Amino acid sequence: MYIKDMAVGDKIEGFFLLQSALLKTTQAGKPYLSMVLSDRTGAVDAQFWDYSGPVNQSDTGAVVKIRGVVSEFRGMLQITVERLRPADANDRYSVGDLVPTAPIDVEEVWKKLLLTVDTIADEDYRAICREMLKRYGEKVKSLPAGKSVHHSFLNGLLMHTVNMLQTAEFLAGLYGEVIDRSLLIAGTLLHDFAKCEEFLTSPLGLVTDYSVKGQLLGHLVIGAQAVAEAAFSLRIPEEKSVLLQHLILSHHGEPEFGAAVRPMCAEGELLSIIDMIDSRMEIYRETLEGMPAGEFSNRIFALEKRIYRHQ
Repeated sequence: MYIKDMAVGDKIEGFFLLQSALLKTTQAGKPYLSMVLSDRTGAVDAQFWDYSGPVNQSDTGAVVKIRGVVSEFRGMLQITVERLRPADANDRYSVGDLVPTAPIDVEEVWKKLLLTVDTIADEDYRAICREMLKRYGEKVKSLPAGKSVHHSFLNGLLMHTVNMLQTAEFLAGLYGEVIDRSLLIAGTLLHDFAKCEEFLTSPLGLVTDYSVKGQLLGHLVIGAQAVAEAAFSLRIPEEKSVLLQHLILSHHGEPEFGAAVRPMCAEGELLSIIDMIDSRMEIYRETLEGMPAGEFSNRIFALEKRIYRHQ
């Protein structure tokens, strides 16, 4: 049973993601475990009274199996847990039931990405892309694109990147007199690759925090450094290396949004706009998905406004 389908009185037995766990003590001095359990449909508070183990705070982010009953506390659903243990290698459960995943066919979208790289006419930009795929490919395929703002689900970075590549392909054709397609496609492909080093992830692959390197440098700087190293090893002309680094460093558009520099070439300008389009449209998609027609959302931090779902 998914969390969204639970009702007071339901008896529950199944696997959930342990979002948090804290051992507490009642006023009578008895220990209990206070938890937040989640699956791909939502999260719910849970309590295990007179608790003595084996699950504790160190298991946060892991999968657990529970047995319990759905109750209500202060107007919110809550599970009173009767049995609890960590999942083991012999258990059968679907990761897709526990954590949100991108609404895409991952293998087909990955093939589309690789085919797009093959179409890069400039052999130097194509070589850098292939070298970066060797370094980051498998992580790019599975990683979320963010911790919470947009595409924060498994395979989210792949979905975000290929959506942007499709937009870049169209706009490179529309503005062919201004845009170097090879540079734009390469920059679009590589703009977020360094999130693979910026993020720390849970055992199931969701972003839980930022690495030390991610906090001190950020994925724009890490990505530009990685491109510089790849270009040097491949003996790519310096101007091409610098241009590609510039696209990565400027793809957030403005310093107030995290850009290291403002875009100073047409491809950089277009990349920052494409990134904004896809991130904002994904925020709309995720918000509108659970809204009834004719209603306004709560204020969305990333958009700095509420949005309306029309008929």
